[in-house]
Amino acid sequence: MTEPEAEQAAAGRRVPDAATAMVTALVRLRGALQEARLPLELPGAEAQRVARAEMVDQLEDYVIPRLMTLDAPLLAVVGGSTGAGKSTLVNSLVGTRVTTPGVLRPTTRSPVLVHHPDDAKWFGQDRLLPELERVTRQTNDPEALQLVESTAMTPGLAILDAPDIDSVEERNRVLAAQLLAAADLWLFVTSAARYADQVPWDFLRKAAERSAAVAIVLDRTPPEAVDTISTHLARMLASRGLKDSPLFTVEEGPVSDMGLLPSGSVLEIRQWLQALADDQEARAAVVQQTLDGAIRTLGRRTHTVADAATEQVDSVRRLREDANEAYDRAVKGVGEASADGTLLRGEVLARWQEFVGTGELLRSLETRVGWIRDRVVNAVKGKPQQAERVTVAVESGLETLILEHAEAAAERAEASWRSTAAGQVLLRDAGEDLGRASRDFRRRAERAVRDWQDDVLEMVRTEGAEKRSTARFLAFGVNGLSVALMVVVFAHTAGVTGAEAGIAGGSAVLGQKLLEAVFGDQAVRSLAERARVRLEASMSDLLDAERRRYTDLLDSLEVSPEAPERMRAAARKVDDLRYAATQPVTPPEVELPTEPQTGPEARPALDPPQVSDDGDTAP
Repeated sequence: MTEPEAEQAAAGRRVPDAATAMVTALVRLRGALQEARLPLELPGAEAQRVARAEMVDQLEDYVIPRLMTLDAPLLAVVGGSTGAGKSTLVNSLVGTRVTTPGVLRPTTRSPVLVHHPDDAKWFGQDRLLPELERVTRQTNDPEALQLVESTAMTPGLAILDAPDIDSVEERNRVLAAQLLAAADLWLFVTSAARYADQVPWDFLRKAAERSAAVAIVLDRTPPEAVDTISTHLARMLASRGLKDSPLFTVEEGPVSDMGLLPSGSVLEIRQWLQALADDQEARAAVVQQTLDGAIRTLGRRTHTVADAATEQVDSVRRLREDANEAYDRAVKGVGEASADGTLLRGEVLARWQEFVGTGELLRSLETRVGWIRDRVVNAVKGKPQQAERVTVAVESGLETLILEHAEAAAERAEASWRSTAAGQVLLRDAGEDLGRASRDFRRRAERAVRDWQDDVLEMVRTEGAEKRSTARFLAFGVNGLSVALMVVVFAHTAGVTGAEAGIAGGSAVLGQKLLEAVFGDQAVRSLAERARVRLEASMSDLLDAERRRYTDLLDSLEVSPEAPERMRAAARKVDDLRYAATQPVTPPEVELPTEPQTGPEARPALDPPQVSDDGDTAP
């Protein structure tokens, strides 16, 4: 239900304005809890996931519906341990068999709700566990809620027989917890043999924490042990904040063929429930106590879930930063290595020297960088096939460079993630080995390098459109000028040191002189800058695609940085409305007139009466 729907529904049911505001605030709180994601395996995360689910269920199953139908019958949920005799107790309280006790354990069956026929309208699909199908037949389907009408029930009271809270069947345990969280009154059944078990006390502790109305039934108690066990149980209840909870004792005794206890065994419980049902104020007080306690606890628990959500946000941020740092370093490394002359060695250098006419020209350029253009042009001996060899060498060198940096980035990112438990789980569930570059990365790198070389070729072709007939252009050809431009790009920053500095620098100067001889200084600078920018963009796109293997995994978690504050804000609004509802209403002040009145009605009403001489009061 959305906020507008909640307001409309509340208005349609004549819910007071304060309750309508609270319903709206609780719907907003439910939405904030539903949006909060806790997917990472952080310490305590599982417990908070369970808490969040419980809170959403309680809001949907009980708090919001009950706040909108405060005059609905009191719902007493009978819950307890396996074999405590819950179903037998319910049948005995009603006076006929309405629910079937489980002979075999665990028993999987649907919960049974018994109510007076006049109260049937209150238990439709929109009220109490709306996800459960309503049926009027006996069934073992745990997804159904059996509705049983009985004139033996007092109008204003309904009793629900819940599954065992300690069942070995998880679905039974979950459903039992949901039903108890949807109760106005817990009728908690235990036995002389099981009353000290841990599981029931965990439920009772939760009831005490949220001030839920609870009554305890000590069932199947040997007559001779009633006083001893009930006294001990009462002390346990008092020490755990439940000293005001009524404690009833049902002695162990025969069960009729109908599965009923002797009427006298449950008389005290029946009379107590009857009194609650008959007393509208008492019934309302029980509902209000449980409802207020549930709302108060929801607000408090929300802040704990919000803290867990904050930890999730922080963890996702750190994992993202680790992945980004690894790939930012790779992008920077590729950019530097492709511009500082590193590529102008090995195969690339050998093929380039072949193209420009062995190393003689390069050696002379080391000492005489200002060689005139015509001498440079005349020295170049390159042929088309030699230019193609340079292109192939450049392609191979660039691919190797990119692949090395991609592999290194993947290893660094994986190592960072493996240092945390949350990162280890994400890597395990990723579906691929994120510590290596993608299987198709080499193919994509080859394609990207070829595309860049094609771009360079097209830039040279376009720039030389008006010079194609010149002798210089024809002497080098588009391919020759393109490889010269690549060489210029690769020594853009001249970062190589040592003996290679002269070779790299000389190669770049020679390439630049070749280009200037055809296009001129300004055009060469523009071509080199455009080619360099396109190369950097292409390499960055390649590595960003690898980065996204990590960041997309984080995005798929759908952890919203705003979720914690949305939950806290929603909880604060609920708390503010709760506080406002507890404040006494101050009557409006009556302002007395300050101006003197005139006319026949201007008599000062506060003046003392005048007494005549004969003792009579003057008019």
